[in-house]
Amino acid sequence: MDRNPSPPLPSRDQDEEEGAGGDCIGSTVYSKHWLFGVLSGLIQIVSPENTKSSSDDEEQQMELDEEMENEICRVWDMSMDEDVALFLQEFNAPDIFMGVLAKSKCPRLREICVGILGNMACFQEICVSISSDKNLGQVLLHCLYDSDPPTLLETSRLLLTCLSQTEVASVWVERIREYPAIYDSICFIMSSSTNVDLLVKVGEVVDKLFDLDEKLMLEWIRHGAVQPLDPPQEDSEEQPVFKIVPCVLEAAKQVRSENPEGLDVYMHILQLLTTVDDGIQAIVQCPDTGKDTWNLLFDLVCHEFCQSDDPPIILQEQKTVLASVYSVLSAIYVSRAEQEYLKMEEGKYHSNLPLIDSLIRVLQNMEHCQKKPENSADSNAEETKKPDLTQDDFHLKILKDISCEFLSNIFQVLTKETVAQGLKEGQLSKQKCSCAFQNLLPFYSPVIEDFLKILHEVDKTLADDLEESFPSLKVQT
Repeated sequence: MDRNPSPPLPSRDQDEEEGAGGDCIGSTVYSKHWLFGVLSGLIQIVSPENTKSSSDDEEQQMELDEEMENEICRVWDMSMDEDVALFLQEFNAPDIFMGVLAKSKCPRLREICVGILGNMACFQEICVSISSDKNLGQVLLHCLYDSDPPTLLETSRLLLTCLSQTEVASVWVERIREYPAIYDSICFIMSSSTNVDLLVKVGEVVDKLFDLDEKLMLEWIRHGAVQPLDPPQEDSEEQPVFKIVPCVLEAAKQVRSENPEGLDVYMHILQLLTTVDDGIQAIVQCPDTGKDTWNLLFDLVCHEFCQSDDPPIILQEQKTVLASVYSVLSAIYVSRAEQEYLKMEEGKYHSNLPLIDSLIRVLQNMEHCQKKPENSADSNAEETKKPDLTQDDFHLKILKDISCEFLSNIFQVLTKETVAQGLKEGQLSKQKCSCAFQNLLPFYSPVIEDFLKILHEVDKTLADDLEESFPSLKVQT
């Protein structure tokens, strides 16, 4: 969306007033009189005499006068300034916007009004005031039922802003819980929209909701599992039953190529779902859903993220999404549901090898990212960026812990055939096994010891070499 045009500067006729500070909004040069005029125009649009139109005027109501659109867009742009936002609040502009949203059928006007409220909500005092208005809250949530993508985008942006404010987040969570139809609306957007910006913002709202309130997440997981008690009448239109996981997957596929940050959001939603047993079951219980989830995530880690021809530093960009993807794959893997998803003509074990290759490559790249610079100039630069590095180290540690747990789970089910194939194809070379051992020891010692027993039967020389490198792993054979 193009940036809205800047509001007009005060005219010369207003110079004297401005000199006295009478017409300026706060410390800005924006005119109070001009803003009063625009807001008065909005009031006129939704006044009773203008809203009691015949059906012949409905088409006209859908359009916004060009001059009014330009002026209200300027207010939208101005509302990013705190002085202007506070002045709008003082002038009861949120009530005016609520009236517009309740009565106007014009999509562009509705979008702009929600957008202005979204800008105003960026300031804590105003956010608390907006959130405490129950009627306004209801009107804004009803905007999620809108069919206009720009209005839905601005509504989602506003919701995310409010959910990100600790003081009012719980208020919005409870309101959303009171309107079960919001679940259907959000699922419909995720499953059918091709608007990537909208999908990303809706995903951020869902991610925030699930992160804030596990109870709401459980309600939404179970919502799709509940079938209607009464069969639909012959002449009634059957309403679709949305299930959260397929909707999240569809949105993830849509944003995958166009918005990496959006994909990160949807992968984190899936990760949050796996933190509760109902969420794991929602993924694996339905064979089609489980297979779709596994196939998408498997393809991401084996063919897209952190590939062999990528520079090791790519891990810094992909660490959070990789942590989410591996976490979900590991949860599915532990559930043993993958046994159905991974069956291949020559046996399941072949599908484990690309995962081993991916996980070990991540661990190898992690070692590269965590190396300290050798020269003093780089060291000084590192010191100045210490807070960022600490954050990076934190996320890398999370990724390492998840990767090691997943890799240990795979190692536990390896057979002689799997190991032999891995040695032949290179996924279990000496270098890669050494990297795996280095990261899995000492926490997963029993897993490595069992793996070495199998390796002794397949390649005794390699097993002996690894034992030599890791003396604590002397295996009795």
